[in-house]
Amino acid sequence: MLQPIDWRNVQFADGFLGDRVRVNRQATIPAVWRHTKETGRADVFKLRWHEGEQPRPHQFWDSDLAKWIEAAAYDLAIQPNPETEGIIDELVADMAAAQMPDGYLNSFYQQVCPDKRWTNLRDMHELYCAGHLMEGAVAYFQATGKREFLDVMCRYADCIDRTFGTEPGKLPGYPGHEELELALVKLHAATGEDRYGKLATYFVTQRGQQPFYFEEEAVRRGEKPVSSPHGNCEYAQAHLPAREQTTVEGHSVRACYFYAGMADVARLNGDAGLADACRALWHNLTRRRMYVTGGIGSSFQGERFTVDYDLPNETSYAETCAQIALVFFASRMLRLETKGEYADVMELALYNSVLSGVSLDGERIFYVNPHAYFPKGYRFDPRGPRIVGVRPEWHGCACCPSNLARLFASLGGYLYGTDEDRLYIHLYAGSTGTCTWAGSESRFTVDTGYPFTGEIRIRLDEVPTTAAKLCLRIPGWAHSYDIRINGAEANGMIENGYLVLDQVWQPGDEIELTLPLAVEMIESHPAVRHNVGRVALKRGPLVYCLESADNGSDLNQLHLGKQPFFTVKEQEIAGLTVPTIHASGLRDSSGAWEDELYRPTGHSHSSTVQLVAIPYFMWANRGDGEMLIWLRHA
Repeated sequence: MLQPIDWRNVQFADGFLGDRVRVNRQATIPAVWRHTKETGRADVFKLRWHEGEQPRPHQFWDSDLAKWIEAAAYDLAIQPNPETEGIIDELVADMAAAQMPDGYLNSFYQQVCPDKRWTNLRDMHELYCAGHLMEGAVAYFQATGKREFLDVMCRYADCIDRTFGTEPGKLPGYPGHEELELALVKLHAATGEDRYGKLATYFVTQRGQQPFYFEEEAVRRGEKPVSSPHGNCEYAQAHLPAREQTTVEGHSVRACYFYAGMADVARLNGDAGLADACRALWHNLTRRRMYVTGGIGSSFQGERFTVDYDLPNETSYAETCAQIALVFFASRMLRLETKGEYADVMELALYNSVLSGVSLDGERIFYVNPHAYFPKGYRFDPRGPRIVGVRPEWHGCACCPSNLARLFASLGGYLYGTDEDRLYIHLYAGSTGTCTWAGSESRFTVDTGYPFTGEIRIRLDEVPTTAAKLCLRIPGWAHSYDIRINGAEANGMIENGYLVLDQVWQPGDEIELTLPLAVEMIESHPAVRHNVGRVALKRGPLVYCLESADNGSDLNQLHLGKQPFFTVKEQEIAGLTVPTIHASGLRDSSGAWEDELYRPTGHSHSSTVQLVAIPYFMWANRGDGEMLIWLRHA
């Protein structure tokens, strides 16, 4: 099976993704740490809180701190920083001192309600926090070789292992908010301890078994079995056993964390039935319930999936964490079976709905990512207004900032993979990678302006001693490609979305792949009622949108002609020069309307205007203005 090239063995060069990684290092990680300290999260394991004090520790705080540690650890391996390493060592010392004799470690329960641990798995994120701490510990161990954090989390994992299971005396429960499943697989890989892989398998396969554990524990708390819309088993993907689930349901972040864990366990155990369930869920997600940007989770109510083809634009939720979770799911499906469609979706989400979550300066974060925005519109969110046209610096529920930080800090681990005699290139970014390829230590360099240009150059610096296969993903959006080796036309076979070049390679060989980037109009399935009669503009992997900064207000008065002619021009936006799309269009005139709200048809007038579309990920970097992806098409 495919093995990702270790993130420590990938060095980004200047270029689009490399610049985003640099901004993450220089701005996002420090900003997240600053807010982590200001809000009290950094000191939570000192266990100094007393009843009545503010701020009171929150059940999510352990996970927020853990994700910052994970992000900083990934970055430490690429660019050592003694100050950051010292901060993490101090945090680890706090955790080691706070850990209970049986291995339990949760700052909320240990301080706020020590007699209530393991009594509300459904709502209180106990096991979710444990999972994020484990991921942080693995990353820090890999980055520095220091074991103390890893040892702390192994003791906690052992405590969880003694507590949960179907054996007599154990609780047959599982996480309310999934995350621990994939973390345990990482812990298994880092330590070689089989029991952690077995525990991950238990949590995946026990979920959804009857009687429903969440309902039973609610009754034990004196509550109704289903006490809220968020309290039902479907919301937490616990309505059916994993192998029987065929539609993506419930809270979208929980869902994709769980599906990523399912794929990990299927790979770990060679479980064909579980792998089939992952494929069914992937199909429903990407063919029925995903936005054109790779965004997922359409409903404000519960941050969740709803039904097939229900993809509203102005009220889309598409939480930033959910798009990150989709990247996790896609990357793990690639490890199950190397098919280009998984990398296609990973790329789509990364370049559009993930990148839209963070400002170009790296310091402001969207919690949710709308697909149309009208500043004066009214939105109802029971937990507060979190859709704004200007990204806030921080959130009360601050899961997204640290999640973005850890994804971009580890991004090198998503680009490449190896499998026996094959080297796969999934995502194209200026970088240098080292790996074992066909049994030999190898090194290669990628030079590209992707995703703004389609020219990709790969130089093989150190190569296998025998014939080996280089596998280049041909994106699903690419209708043609040109491939050359050392300047000469080359041929290869397309297998599962990858162009396979099989030969004996020489040091210095250069491969040139050209993917023509053309502007395309994309339409939705007619059952997506919100987009009927509208099109979206796409160029390569990038989805485009209109902003009022370029097109004036009332964007819904604009529409494309029947056969629009598109030109691409470079434009600087908030300090970044990008290709923008220009086309002639029409604007409906409201000047001919007097004091009327409705009237018979036949009196409308339109004027010709020039439309300007920018990459969707860049919207909301120029103030609070309108945004629209789906354009009316005459």
